[in-house]
Amino acid sequence: MVDITTTYMGLKMKNPVIVGSSGLTNSVEKIKEIEKNEAGAVVLKSLFEEQIQHEGNRTYSQDVISNAYTEAQDYIMNYTKDRDVDNYLKLIKESKAAVDIPVIASINCFSSSEWISFAKKIQQAGADGLELNIFILPSDPRMESKHNEKIYFDIVEKVLKEVDIPVAIKISYYFSGLAHTALKLSWTGISGMVLFNRFFSPDIDIDKFVVKPSHVFSTPDEIATSIRWVAMLSKRLHCDLAASTGVHDGEGVIKQLLAGATAVQISSVLYKDGFGVIPDMVGTLRTWMGRHGFKKIDDFKAKMSVKEADNPAAYERVQFMKYFSGIE
Repeated sequence: MVDITTTYMGLKMKNPVIVGSSGLTNSVEKIKEIEKNEAGAVVLKSLFEEQIQHEGNRTYSQDVISNAYTEAQDYIMNYTKDRDVDNYLKLIKESKAAVDIPVIASINCFSSSEWISFAKKIQQAGADGLELNIFILPSDPRMESKHNEKIYFDIVEKVLKEVDIPVAIKISYYFSGLAHTALKLSWTGISGMVLFNRFFSPDIDIDKFVVKPSHVFSTPDEIATSIRWVAMLSKRLHCDLAASTGVHDGEGVIKQLLAGATAVQISSVLYKDGFGVIPDMVGTLRTWMGRHGFKKIDDFKAKMSVKEADNPAAYERVQFMKYFSGIE
């Protein structure tokens, strides 16, 4: 028998497969189904900073009577925020009562503003951990990279002061110095880092002249980006690494573990094929470990990382140039 248990963010998991934050993790019924299908942990659907602000503004603008009173805006904004937060806290409490796997809350944020106080409420509701899904597109040409990066550190610093539960950050690869920034972030006291978050990809409808979404779900080919960076950063950071985007089968899970991930988050494949793919992934991992004589995950974890691989240069762009150098 092989042992596929692991510990991520200090949380003990029966296997390294985590169902990532999405519409599939927004109800107790779905979360119970996720546990039934052998997932190691679940990240609840994110509470969005933008969503809370937008809902408050929408409610206020639609209430004609309230517009006559200067006190109304603050009241409605606060009511809407409290209601959204209460629903989220209820989801945490009910999920914790219904399942035994770790339940990780999620906040999708872009600033270190007032939402920070929500973190303590999330801890009090019983969440096992908190994932901060942070994405700041460096699109303002007037903003230096150091100013964008400072926002990440401000968010982490303030949240860590609010809670005692383990905190992970989910980031993108849009950094001028990703490796250096990731290393500095790992020094802050976070317990985990997820590579990478998935963001809205725009396309253009050339007849309707509107921007529309493109590539809503990931594809197996997209695993290459996270594999590269997990392999480069594993055994170099002072926190656990989780891999996300492009993992659609058990082989993808194995690849990320070999690169150095402690856990793997999945979502798109569940929309496509259902929760039944989770036991298939877990079974593939067990079979592969048995075939290669591995008794536990630590026997092979990070075996193919930059620090351990026989050919670490394979992760560098120069290899791409060498491969195609003979093509006219």
